[in-house]
Amino acid sequence: MRLTRYDGRMLGRDYETQNCSIARALEVVGERWSLLVLRSVLLGHRRFDDIQRDLDITRSVLAARLRRLEQEGVIERRPYQTRPERFEYLLTAKGLELWPVLDHLRRWGDAHYATPDGPPIVIEHRGCGGEPDGHLLCDRCREPLGPGNTDARPGPGTHPAAVGS
Repeated sequence: MRLTRYDGRMLGRDYETQNCSIARALEVVGERWSLLVLRSVLLGHRRFDDIQRDLDITRSVLAARLRRLEQEGVIERRPYQTRPERFEYLLTAKGLELWPVLDHLRRWGDAHYATPDGPPIVIEHRGCGGEPDGHLLCDRCREPLGPGNTDARPGPGTHPAAVGS
């Protein structure tokens, strides 16, 4: 990969001039709220109001991010109630492929930005209680880990007000 020197120009809101898969991926998930919406859904928040409460995000921003992620095939909107019509949001196979990215970002954040008490969220293997290592293997039993066999629980750095969210 050849990196070019930054010339002082501001980056635009898209990366259409970049011939790079990372740039194209950023078109979909590079906005801060998009990754946090995905994190919220991975943590089990599936309904609009639950996601909004979890993120403390405006309705309009959340609706826009959900719409974009749905258009890109990262999440799927399914009705769970007809009167009034209400939907839940589920990760598609394409969305589930982002779990390693989010877990590595979580691990990086824990290493560099956790509170002195520790990380706010701990990911545990349902089988034995181990945690993902840098290769997404259980650090106890060495089984490959993913969203289908892990749970998130509050960590030692969880803010007390966030435990109920």
